[in-house]
Amino acid sequence: MELRHLRYFIAVAEEGHFTRAAERLHMQQPPLSQQIRALEAELGFPLFLRHAKGAALTAGGEAFLVEARAVLAGVDAGVVRAGLAARGAQGLLRLGFTSSAAAHDLLPRIVRAYRAAWPAVMLEFREENASELTRALESGDLHAGFLRQPVRHPYGIRYDVLAEEELLLVVPTGFPGLPPCKPAKLPTLSLEALREQSFVLLRHSGSLGMYASLVAACGRAGFTPHVAVEVERMLTVISLVAAGAGVSAVPASMTGFHARNVVYCRIAERDRSLTAPLTLAYREHDDAPTLRNFLAEAAHIAGGPGQA
Repeated sequence: MELRHLRYFIAVAEEGHFTRAAERLHMQQPPLSQQIRALEAELGFPLFLRHAKGAALTAGGEAFLVEARAVLAGVDAGVVRAGLAARGAQGLLRLGFTSSAAAHDLLPRIVRAYRAAWPAVMLEFREENASELTRALESGDLHAGFLRQPVRHPYGIRYDVLAEEELLLVVPTGFPGLPPCKPAKLPTLSLEALREQSFVLLRHSGSLGMYASLVAACGRAGFTPHVAVEVERMLTVISLVAAGAGVSAVPASMTGFHARNVVYCRIAERDRSLTAPLTLAYREHDDAPTLRNFLAEAAHIAGGPGQA
């Protein structure tokens, strides 16, 4: 039994006449009659009572008409859903992010734009550190992840740089030696001023890029930073600095956190390595339409990605 047999049957049932049904189907009447008889033979019972004025449904035909219409309606709906999925207009997109990446205004702007363009796509969000995000991408548990610098470059994972922002020092309020500064302007502080301070940093495995860049910059300033505490989240870094546990460096987009208890400072040393990129990571050969649409939206909002 084929779908065309159901369409032939429904046409005859609705027209009540083989000739009119054949005209509706743009075919000859004899082949239509043959197809209906073949369908009846396959089912094992007659669908129509044939008479001089046309054809009337039998009891079995009445019941089969309900089912045939349901089958075709289901197929038509399935075709529509499949088409939506093929275009990425329907389906699931799993996104991950680190806490510091989420603080950048690009992330909500990209997600809002994607939701507006593809409202039927279901989004799932997951917060992890950079190492965990990378593993989730490798295993296929995530389609894409927002993070800062890559902790490693596994085969098949692509990193697009959406933005670069300044890395700022963050110290507790009352920190000695802070220069006077206008209210709306950030003070400037040298790394050398932090020589004797304890540092609060993201755990080395969770943010190798910024960790290594800061440690290397301190080395160029003539000292090795004393790392007193390592934590999993950038927000925890700022909270501990606010509590007086040490000093640190964070992306400029995080200056809204604990503003009363910490001071954010520009770094006096002009070091190109002391930046905080916002990176979008994904499997390079993942052809999920929802992902491709998301990447296009991200590139549009960010103004075209670079590659890390």
